[in-house]
Amino acid sequence: MTPAKPARRLVEVDALRGVAALAVVLFHFTTRFTELFHPASLPVVNVSYGHYGVNLFFIISGFVIFMTLEKTVRPMDFVVSRFSRLFPAYWLAIALTFSITHGLGLPGKLVDGWAAMGNLLMLHGLFKVPHVDGVYWTLEVELLFYFGMFLLYRLRWLSRIHQMILGLLVVRAIYFVLERWFNISLPWMIFRLMILQYLPWFALGIAIYQASSRQDAASRRWPAITAACAVLTLALTESIAVGLLSVVFALLVWLAAAGRLALLRYGPFVWLGSISYPLYLLHENIGWSIQLQLGALGLSTTATALVALMAILLLAAAVMRWVEQPAMHWIRGRYRQRANAVIFRHQIDR
Repeated sequence: MTPAKPARRLVEVDALRGVAALAVVLFHFTTRFTELFHPASLPVVNVSYGHYGVNLFFIISGFVIFMTLEKTVRPMDFVVSRFSRLFPAYWLAIALTFSITHGLGLPGKLVDGWAAMGNLLMLHGLFKVPHVDGVYWTLEVELLFYFGMFLLYRLRWLSRIHQMILGLLVVRAIYFVLERWFNISLPWMIFRLMILQYLPWFALGIAIYQASSRQDAASRRWPAITAACAVLTLALTESIAVGLLSVVFALLVWLAAAGRLALLRYGPFVWLGSISYPLYLLHENIGWSIQLQLGALGLSTTATALVALMAILLLAAAVMRWVEQPAMHWIRGRYRQRANAVIFRHQIDR
């Protein structure tokens, strides 16, 4: 089995993540804003299905995390990589969202300082601590997925990933069948910790990475089986429409990984991919606060959505340039220096 070189292809995968983030933003600024705050005017366009961008995120995460672990030499390499990628921008997003929404106001969505502190580890939802921003629920799902994958890596079970996934998909189906047909509810916390509701989406990403990075047909058999079972699980437990949507999303990620979505290599899409994480973290509550303030001045909902979008894009770009990227490079650079120093000392001691 010979892995293909993924570096060029990841540009398109990252850009696709940016498109997914933008879809979620537009959903929140149009459909969700209208549902929650009942503005005087309706937006010209409702992006009512934009929230499915989150599901596309999960497929891309499955792709990227399995690729990262497959190339990881030392366990701490993965830990530092994920920490530097996730937490500096997240902590700043908490501070900015808390400050801006308290300054501008956001009825029914504000939390106190203790709750904001409780958000710092990303797992606060497990302890029923309210979110500083509603989108943070997906970060808990992502972090639990990272924990699970890292555990498999440490146990040297990544080679058994498809058997593990298929077993969990069976558990997901059991939960569904018992609750739907027999009114039997199994422990919810286990369901949540094992991210059974979202596992099929991550499974699709893992299958796509393996299928796209292997050259021989035999090594693609298990990824194909896993992908088919993930789609069937979604069709059974969610709906046939969601199952079909997962096929469309999987195809998009497959094409991006194969370098066949050339449009995504153009500047605006690459830029959108580069700011996708801070864009996602910052947009919802801050955007709604801006929309409410502008709506009170008499602007239409369409106008408030456009202004909020421009403001959030600029804020996300600033965070990416001056906080996210510098912090990530600094943390990884310090880690490499320490790791190299340890290796050098061991060589001297021999």
